[in-house]
Amino acid sequence: MGLINAFNIGAQGLNVHSKRVEIAAKNIANIDTPNYTRKIPIISSNQDQSFATVLSSMGMGALNGSTGMGGVNFDGIVEDSTPGTKIFKPGHPDADKDGYIRTSNTNAMVEIADATLAQRAYEASLSVITISKAMAVSALEINK
Repeated sequence: MGLINAFNIGAQGLNVHSKRVEIAAKNIANIDTPNYTRKIPIISSNQDQSFATVLSSMGMGALNGSTGMGGVNFDGIVEDSTPGTKIFKPGHPDADKDGYIRTSNTNAMVEIADATLAQRAYEASLSVITISKAMAVSALEINK
């Protein structure tokens, strides 16, 4: 993998994990909003991570540069299908015909944990870029 690929992987990570933090923040902000449905980010890998692929990359594939791109993709958002709790509140603007509203299905502890994990992954992606930059600067210093 070249330095440009490392920069691209780091940039993809920054983009994806910043979206994860955004989604967790939106979920936390709407924790008391009736009928709000928790949003879940969908993330996928750009590279096949099977055991056979890892083994082959350790052989001649790694020397030939054919190990694949790597990185992550943000594939969208899905809504959590878990229903919120029904509360009897007649007269509430969001109440159904029987006078019940549904609370948000968001759990603050889960969202804080997700936000923390996303923040750590963001920091790791930033480290990839920082280390790649240091490697590029060192490579340029060799010619001097």
